[in-house]
Amino acid sequence: MRNVPLSPFHGERVRVRGKSASSTNSCWNGSEFMGELTDEEFKAAEARGRKMLETEPRASAARYDRATGRVTVDLMNGCTYIFPAHLIQDLNGADDDDLEIIEIDGMGFNLHWPRLDADLYVPRLVAGIFGTKAYMASLAGRATSPAKAAAARANGLKGGRPRKIATKA
Repeated sequence: MRNVPLSPFHGERVRVRGKSASSTNSCWNGSEFMGELTDEEFKAAEARGRKMLETEPRASAARYDRATGRVTVDLMNGCTYIFPAHLIQDLNGADDDDLEIIEIDGMGFNLHWPRLDADLYVPRLVAGIFGTKAYMASLAGRATSPAKAAAARANGLKGGRPRKIATKA
């Protein structure tokens, strides 16, 4: 058994908000939150970490554009991802001054807004996940279209949505 930090990036130098992970008082230095791993589990965790580094999108740079209200994220694979800040649950309603300061954490896997204490996981962001399940469901319910507006007007003329009729089987 090995007594090691539970991190897929064991052996890598990780920078956490400007500090070397080895210099912070956290689970990285072995003082707390340690678990017992077998050699097989350790090797599997290292393999998962290496695969994540090779396959998952990671940020190399990020910036906020006041004029458009959008955040631009340059990815390490050369692609660029742009999204409106107001769509993100933790960024919605934030001031431009707070949105402009963006830090890249966790080897490019996380974007951090220190003034908002908000963090976004880049792979989920690129997959189009902008908040919790409940928040995402509320976004989907807000979608409007000419067909949806026409149906709402038609239902209103009929006195609203028809009641469900319980049937006996």
